[in-house]
Amino acid sequence: MQIRLVTINDARALSDFYQANHDHLTRWEPLRPDDYHTLTAWQLRLEQWQREQEQQQAAYFIGLSENKRDIIATCSLTNIIKGPFQAGNLGYGIAKKHQGKGLMKKLCQQTIDYAFNELKLNRIMANYLPDNHRSAGLLQNLGFEKEGYAQKYLKINGQWQDHVLTALINPSNH
Repeated sequence: MQIRLVTINDARALSDFYQANHDHLTRWEPLRPDDYHTLTAWQLRLEQWQREQEQQQAAYFIGLSENKRDIIATCSLTNIIKGPFQAGNLGYGIAKKHQGKGLMKKLCQQTIDYAFNELKLNRIMANYLPDNHRSAGLLQNLGFEKEGYAQKYLKINGQWQDHVLTALINPSNH
């Protein structure tokens, strides 16, 4: 799997990834309008993402298949806050057919390395639904520690959902 930051040219691949994995990912995401994953919507979204990356407000990574055309997984750092906080939120998703192969861990680890080494963040937060055992295991394997439990934290798939709150602290800041 090749890992890199997204570019404006990834609109078609991202549209294809999310449309192909709609049924698999819907359970873990907010409700989206019908046109959310169209090519046009992704072209516009990637323009915004490019600005966010340039301003170090976010970083959006993709994991590509061996042919370097198909997206296998995504991992993002969003809501990056600098100043005394130096933190951001980690989010991720993988194609159903690629689960359980260690690819998501590899992509997340590279994103974490970027956050700590390039963006110099102190803290990365990642939250998951209590019944999402794959995410719980992934985050634990990456070194995230549970920090709390938030009731009705995010509206996921049309319902306010509780979340387990976790964080990873930059080891060089200890």
